Amino acid sequence: MPTRTLTQENPMTVMRRTSARTAHSISSRISSAPTRRTVLAGAAASASALALAACSSGSSGSGDGDDSGSDAVPSFDPDAKTTITFMHAMASGDQKTALEKIVSDFGKDHPNVTIELQDQPDYGTLQTKTKAQVGAGSAPTIAQAYGNWASEYADSKVIVPLDAYAEADEDYADFAEAVKKDMQLTDGKIWMWPFNKSVVVVYRNAEMVKEEPKTWDDFAKVSKDVSKDGVVALSIDPGSAKGPAGGTALYEILAESMGSTVFADDGTPQFSEDGCVKALEYLVDLKDAGALAIASGYPGQEALGAEKGAFDVSSVASFPFNEQAVGGKFEMGVSALPEGPSGAANQLAGTNIVLFADASDQERAAAWEFMQFITTPEQQASWAAATGYLPVSSASLEQDAMKKVVEERPWITDAVKQLDTARALPPVTSVTEASGLLSVALQDALQGKAKPADALADAQKKA
Repeated sequence: MPTRTLTQENPMTVMRRTSARTAHSISSRISSAPTRRTVLAGAAASASALALAACSSGSSGSGDGDDSGSDAVPSFDPDAKTTITFMHAMASGDQKTALEKIVSDFGKDHPNVTIELQDQPDYGTLQTKTKAQVGAGSAPTIAQAYGNWASEYADSKVIVPLDAYAEADEDYADFAEAVKKDMQLTDGKIWMWPFNKSVVVVYRNAEMVKEEPKTWDDFAKVSKDVSKDGVVALSIDPGSAKGPAGGTALYEILAESMGSTVFADDGTPQFSEDGCVKALEYLVDLKDAGALAIASGYPGQEALGAEKGAFDVSSVASFPFNEQAVGGKFEMGVSALPEGPSGAANQLAGTNIVLFADASDQERAAAWEFMQFITTPEQQASWAAATGYLPVSSASLEQDAMKKVVEERPWITDAVKQLDTARALPPVTSVTEASGLLSVALQDALQGKAKPADALADAQKKA
């Protein structure tokens, strides 16, 4: 099995914790980047760095994120020698190779623009390093970021709002609806440009489970039926007080499919709502029936590969890792998430790109040329085919690179469609702290220390 790094982590989990391994699986929510929520690993020094930056942003550029007219898209001079820096965490494996190819392809059409990639080993380091450079007055031109990071940056006026930029992009109209929403912060303005995106699917041992479960009730029945002779259908990591993990994301998806969202759009916890309680009762029922195990790391993938589990509920980007774990021992099926009483639910995960205000007009213009280039159907198809992430619009499915992928993995088409309806967690910093309390509630209920309703009520009170 390939070694996982934070950049390979489930984007749904990366934002929640800031410092451990990574992977794209719900069952693999690490302790490093408060999973898709917020990697608040900057500590006091980084926090003060942002405060400094708030006073100095725009020192070398013309805008600071206010309404003074500096938010307009600057004109690009193709003849001017320009260097832009891109700080990111796609620093290893297929992701590194694919990003370097994008940069190379861009350079063919923009010979006077140099893209300097500033590789960071993981998302926690990325956030800390970005804040430090902003505070030191040497912010990168653009950087990979989660929504909660962008919220901090926007509050400190160190990044540029992108509404005018989006209006100028010919591909923006075709972006999936959830992707468009994920580009915004709670003020309704666009502050981010999409980069690596994913949703969740069900991997299964197709020899153990012949047909894909269509509903969560079906999933529970099948799970209980196959959990015998050393097999436990599903293994998850519920996370801990230090931060959520893959099991937390699964719980959140279940809650939504049962009629409740765990967090309101403004980040307010809603742990005690009926659908939230039902979702935890569902998991406890599986656990009590011997069809669910809890562990840390990537237990779903590991059990599936060892033929000790029937399912792994993970991001689409887990595919190569699960394929490696299975190693051809059996046919691995991949399908959409089952539906609950309130219909289908899924979670959008992954990072975006932010543009820093200290960049000069020409640097902003060159960066914008690159950002647009990344999200063309051709480049999105190439990126998705190489990395396992999803293209930000269905237009990429018509490209040869994605047609080949779809031939091999027909389920990709449905996954791309889910980018229209998937829901990302609110880009609010407080969600990270509340998520740790939620993980404790999941652990307490699954370990029989408290009834689901009581565990969630306690977490709600503390949150």
